[in-house]
Amino acid sequence: MVSDETSDDDAILEVGEYYQLLTARLESAYGRRHPRWVRGEIAKVYEKTHLYIDLVDAGSSASDSKRPVLNAHCWGSQWNPLKKKLAADGVTLQPGTVVNFFGYVDVYAPQGRIGFTVTEIDVAGLLGDVARRRQELIARLQSEGLLEANKRRPLPTVPLRVGLVASPQTEGYNDFTGQLLHSRYGFDIVLVKTAVQGESAPPQIAGAIEALDAAGVDIICLVRGGGSKGDLACFDDERVARAIARASTPVFTGIGHTGDESIADLAAHTRAITPTKLGEEIVAIVADWYERNVRAPARKVQSATEAVLDEATEYVAERRRTMIFAVRDRLRAEQRHLGTTRDRLAMQSRYVLSAASQLLSSNRQLLSAYDPKKRLAQGWSIVTGADGTVVRSLRDVRLGEVVRVRLSDGSFESTVNEKNGASS
Repeated sequence: MVSDETSDDDAILEVGEYYQLLTARLESAYGRRHPRWVRGEIAKVYEKTHLYIDLVDAGSSASDSKRPVLNAHCWGSQWNPLKKKLAADGVTLQPGTVVNFFGYVDVYAPQGRIGFTVTEIDVAGLLGDVARRRQELIARLQSEGLLEANKRRPLPTVPLRVGLVASPQTEGYNDFTGQLLHSRYGFDIVLVKTAVQGESAPPQIAGAIEALDAAGVDIICLVRGGGSKGDLACFDDERVARAIARASTPVFTGIGHTGDESIADLAAHTRAITPTKLGEEIVAIVADWYERNVRAPARKVQSATEAVLDEATEYVAERRRTMIFAVRDRLRAEQRHLGTTRDRLAMQSRYVLSAASQLLSSNRQLLSAYDPKKRLAQGWSIVTGADGTVVRSLRDVRLGEVVRVRLSDGSFESTVNEKNGASS
């Protein structure tokens, strides 16, 4: 039965009028002037200029088809400063995070949807939740023995082949590599480029650690310069911690500033407070080995060599002194011998010269007796043939031959006209 009598409250409304009424009632109780805190678990999150989130009751099951869902959104003008604050504190809104939102009801009639406009986010609560989940992850990794696994890996004696997980040309990369490249040691750096912040960083870092572990490097170094907690959040990721624990190669970390400590630091074999300090520590390991195995033995060899050389130098000096004295004495003896020999030679020379002089005088007298000039003076002559030979026999000349006759006062030529004698 339809009544013809209706009041204002019972008036039949158009759909738009009904939404206007509904919007007015909701906004009067829960609108912009009456914001409320709402707590829920993030089921879905999407960002494109604005932030869109589906909230469900915390702890409700995804299989529950009747669980209430609140479509929340945060407009860009509100979201941008909130996003920066969250990033500075290392907080990321992701499915499974329980969060407290402050805002007001928002009715969107064209889609028949009641939404929630977020104006504030309980960062302190989120930080508490992040810290709680971080501690739960640390406890879980500790119970599985993963925080000590990489610390048990033996460290190579001389870690010169260094695997590096980093973003090239960043401050942390330059600080770390500068220490190695400016040392006097021949480091071989094998770089795997990765992002070191943001949502894409954890899987890239984990993959880089696995790749370097398979590449046979001596150690793996994970470095990143300082930044906000949000920038360093990727190093608290479980995937990174498990990749470090699974690696058979010692993993070294140099992440952030002095006061920063990530879960990656806890799982690593060795942790340095900064990338620069990590580079210094690796150089120190090699320098210590070089000192013990190269420089110290070299100093011993040098010391022993110097001792041998000193001994040899002293021996040579002694031998030199001995040789100098021996040569000096020998020279003096030889000088005396030469002096004696000289005197003997002089005496013998005088004797020989005297005897020779007497012999010459005797020979001179003997020869003077046979001197042809004396014979020529006595009337003798010397006849020589045409060829200059002395004519001693008639056989030495021929008839008609011209011969030269030498006398005491000259010579003349004569022709043989006749030969008289027994042999003629």
